[in-house]
Amino acid sequence: MTAKQEVAIYTDGACSGNPGPGGWAAVLMAQGKTREISGYEEDTTNNRMELTAAIEALEKLTRPCKVKLYSDSSYLVSAFNQGWLKNWQKNGWRNSAGQAVSNPDLWQKLVAMTEKHDVEWIKVKGHSDNKWNNRCDQLAVEQIKINRQ
Repeated sequence: MTAKQEVAIYTDGACSGNPGPGGWAAVLMAQGKTREISGYEEDTTNNRMELTAAIEALEKLTRPCKVKLYSDSSYLVSAFNQGWLKNWQKNGWRNSAGQAVSNPDLWQKLVAMTEKHDVEWIKVKGHSDNKWNNRCDQLAVEQIKINRQ
């Protein structure tokens, strides 16, 4: 059995207003190569853009990989690392307060992808000195600007 390819992914989402027009971006790095992807949604939220960035990046992987996914979104990283997702699923996509979880469509896509890939979710400080997180932020904001002209 061959070892899974290791991939580093940085993601970010941005929104002009919340809700409002939004952008997402990711930088994928593997085997010495770097690929940038980004996109836009007309009417969305910051959290949806954070989740979309992770989904879009993971969808680019053509075979099961060992992924280190870096995000400045506590919402995204904590859902996996603190067991929120398991509890939400167990409780019929309801949170600890019994309310419907926001963005279940995107969470369900992410859960399916984590069954294909080994993903380590890593929180990084946003708008700080992380080159790749800053690049993702720049790409996401650019998507909003170029699509609102």
